[in-house]
Amino acid sequence: MIVNVEAAVARHGCFLMIVRGANEAHAAGALSMPGGKVEAAAALDDVLEETARREVLEEIGLALDSPMHYVESHMFVLDDGTPVVDVVLLCRAPDGEPRIGSVDEVAAFHWMTAADVARHPRAAPWTVRSIVMAEEKRLACGW
Repeated sequence: MIVNVEAAVARHGCFLMIVRGANEAHAAGALSMPGGKVEAAAALDDVLEETARREVLEEIGLALDSPMHYVESHMFVLDDGTPVVDVVLLCRAPDGEPRIGSVDEVAAFHWMTAADVARHPRAAPWTVRSIVMAEEKRLACGW
């Protein structure tokens, strides 16, 4: 089983969305949130939050601020049969501009409203649902 963390990175009413790289094994070319797998190299406190920080820094070059807020979790199965638990965290974007860290993982990025994500042809229904829920949480936080 894989545990994956996605970061709904918010700034000025928009979310930082990525287009997954063409060489990604899962959902290549799809609109997605930055994120990735929990790495179990050693014991770690706040493992979900630290995974979000590591992945956003690697993929898009932003060092996330605290606090992070839980949005939702769901489970899916990869084409090879591997189950994945996916956790979505709402994060406030720090100052600075994103940059692509690895073109193999990230083909492009966009700042998008929840409505923009919902209309995007490459946004999966679960991504749209997660962003809608992140928008509700963002508004509740007063961001």
